[in-house]
Amino acid sequence: LAFCRGRIVRVPKGPLIRVVGTEVAIPCSVSDYDGPSEQNFDWEFSRETDFVRIVSTWDSTFTSEEYQKRVGRGDIKLRRSSNDAVELVIRNIQPADQGRYKCSTPSTDATVQGNYDAEVQVKVISDGLSVSGSKARSSTSLRLSEGDSFKLRCSAITTSPEHTHLHVTWQIKSGSSWQDILSLTHEGKFQPGPGYEERYRGGDIRLDTGANDTYRLSVSQASSADGGAYRCLVSEWVRGADGSWQKIQEKSVEIATVSIQRTDVVISTSNVSVTERDSLDLTCNITTDRSGIFQAEVMWYFSASPDDTLSDAQLLLSMDHDSVVSDSTLISLSHVDKNSYRLLVRDVNVEDSGYYFCEAAIWVPLHNGSWHKVVERTSAPVSVVVTALEPDYDVFLNASKTPKFSDDPTELSCRITNVQDTEANIRFTVSWYYRQRLPGDDVATEELLASMDADWTLLPGDRGRERIQNGEIIFSKKSADTFSLRIQWTSESDRGDYFCVISAWSRHRNNSWVKSKDVTSASVNIFWATQDYTLTVEAVKLKPFFVAGHTFEMTCKVSSKNIKTPRYSVLITAEKPFTDQSNPNGTTRIISLNQDSVVRLEDWTDQTRVDGVVLEKVQENEFRYRMYQTQISDAGLYRCVVTAWSPGGGGMWREAVNGLSNPIQIDFQTSGPVFNVSVHSDSPTIYQGEVADLLCIVTTEGMPLEPDDMSFDVSWFAVRSFALDREPVLLASLDRRGVVTQSRRNGSSDVSLERISPLEFRLRVHGCEDHDFGNHYCVVTPWVRSATGVWQREPDIKAKPIFLSVKMDVLNAFKYPLLIGIGLATVIGLLSCLIGYCSSRWCCKKEVQETRRERRRLMSMEMD
Repeated sequence: LAFCRGRIVRVPKGPLIRVVGTEVAIPCSVSDYDGPSEQNFDWEFSRETDFVRIVSTWDSTFTSEEYQKRVGRGDIKLRRSSNDAVELVIRNIQPADQGRYKCSTPSTDATVQGNYDAEVQVKVISDGLSVSGSKARSSTSLRLSEGDSFKLRCSAITTSPEHTHLHVTWQIKSGSSWQDILSLTHEGKFQPGPGYEERYRGGDIRLDTGANDTYRLSVSQASSADGGAYRCLVSEWVRGADGSWQKIQEKSVEIATVSIQRTDVVISTSNVSVTERDSLDLTCNITTDRSGIFQAEVMWYFSASPDDTLSDAQLLLSMDHDSVVSDSTLISLSHVDKNSYRLLVRDVNVEDSGYYFCEAAIWVPLHNGSWHKVVERTSAPVSVVVTALEPDYDVFLNASKTPKFSDDPTELSCRITNVQDTEANIRFTVSWYYRQRLPGDDVATEELLASMDADWTLLPGDRGRERIQNGEIIFSKKSADTFSLRIQWTSESDRGDYFCVISAWSRHRNNSWVKSKDVTSASVNIFWATQDYTLTVEAVKLKPFFVAGHTFEMTCKVSSKNIKTPRYSVLITAEKPFTDQSNPNGTTRIISLNQDSVVRLEDWTDQTRVDGVVLEKVQENEFRYRMYQTQISDAGLYRCVVTAWSPGGGGMWREAVNGLSNPIQIDFQTSGPVFNVSVHSDSPTIYQGEVADLLCIVTTEGMPLEPDDMSFDVSWFAVRSFALDREPVLLASLDRRGVVTQSRRNGSSDVSLERISPLEFRLRVHGCEDHDFGNHYCVVTPWVRSATGVWQREPDIKAKPIFLSVKMDVLNAFKYPLLIGIGLATVIGLLSCLIGYCSSRWCCKKEVQETRRERRRLMSMEMD
């Protein structure tokens, strides 16, 4: 292939058939060449044998004498289409131009390879194509109405000696250019022009062939876009030697000028304004110059927006082309004259406001007696505004009941007065509003309490919705012109301005109600003077001196002012010393009694004395508290916390004010022993996995006691930090009955707690881990039995913490890994030696054969 590669010059495959008098363009191109990209071309012509030079792209003196005039006039010229292609253009070709044309290219190649010229035969035939219009005249003028049909004819015939085909195209002049309508191609196919595809498929545009080589264009349902000049464009085509189709000439003739009279539909009036209960009169006019027989179909539409389409609009009334009108009670459609149709809407109301438009269609009779719709138009919408007849009335608001104190009822009446110009189709509803009064010139936002719709259905607002549903606020309609608002129990938050809005509703033809007017009343202020609530509580200790084991008794007397029919709830609290571990905050809620005299134990946790505290109501304003079998741990300050309640709405109680009594102190003077607690450990620093022993040692000072007369509750705690800045964690506890309780642990270590002597308690941590470090301490609660046999609880005693440090045993940690490593190294070394020995003994053994030597002695000299 590389050997055969060379310059190639190409011209079309001949012969090229052309018509006399037309313009001929013969292309020539070159490829696979060396040298510059822009190549030069020479054209020569031969009728028989010798070639005559015509024109060249690079040599102006190349043209022979007989072609110089035609080349100078531009009748023959070269047109370059690219660097490697040109066209020989011959304008107004004649029979003398028939012959062979040779295209050659000067060589720019390094070596001569390929072909440097090519020839093509051109055959010139006579012009046998004839195109004409109607026989009567060459061009006609048609004046039609929109929706009519028309037909145009042209004749095209050819007498060419060659086998040629005709391509017929009907065109319309759009502006300054011609636009294709429909074509019958040289291959016998129908081809609609751009924008005419749908009409061609629907059969509104057809192209038919007839006798005498006529081509007829039929247009149905003509529109305004079909107006203009029409021409018939005919081109003659021949199939070339390479099988492709080539257009050899083209002719056209203007057939007719068509004008289309547009049919318009308009409403005679512009924007309309009518009063409610009047009649609306609109006329739809159809403008057309159609003179034949036709009928109109009219439809009236209504829409709320001028941009709505027919599918979104509401059909009011219609009249078909047989003058049959659809039925309607309040709307009528009449035929005023030939082209006018009147719409009459009686007794209009506000809902009739909107946009009205009519749609008209023209129907013409066909030969078979049926009717055919030829055109359809829709008018521009007309705006109609219906002014409502508003009733005239006033609104008066007064307070029939005003509160003097909190929780008193409030009642407001809203009346309609001076009613004028009202009909039976008018209905009144009310809306209630509240506005809080603000100091100074500040304006408060009004809040909706409730409103009524046209059916007198109550719609609660956001303010007071729950109170309305509970019946605390009542809305009612006492008569046709009076509405009332009642607040059963008025609170201080209800103080402010109230006003009502009366709405008038009008009933429309479809029995729907539409609001037509709102009238607002003057505001009424609801206010009463209030005084601050006062509450005084006094606590008295009934027995000034007592000892442990006796009953403590105190009373609380309450007095209040400016509270209507109060009730009281009482809470007894105790402020214990900070050494009490059960309540680090110092205040304990013991027992309470609410306003309904229901007693409840609060934070009283002594299960042995569940019934040891009593709170009772002596009088309406006096309460008594008793505590039986008091103990040393009960020492502290006792108070009465009293809350005053006033009756609220719906039988509920509302908190008014709180009060706190003076403190009553319980202090025991005893000469018993004094207990001390300490923590000791022989080994505060241990290694992981070992056992940590911690001792909680109790010592006594003062009066000695028998071991059976004292017992202890012991609890062990740990703080997992160095600086005691975290919450303590309970490890285990031992009560005075010997029951041990352990807390849940996350690690693998375990704890045990035991009593090893009457005053020593040992905590053991088994299998210590690193998270068991920290400060450890014990809390001891002593119990002492009195002479009467009653056990008394002493205050809790907290020992000074001791820090437990857990270290890691390095030797034990690395002992097993070292032994395992040494053992594995020994095994691997022995295995390597064994493998080496076996390899050298059996696998790598090589036998060497030595040559045998003869053993001869040297001969002696004498024998030689």
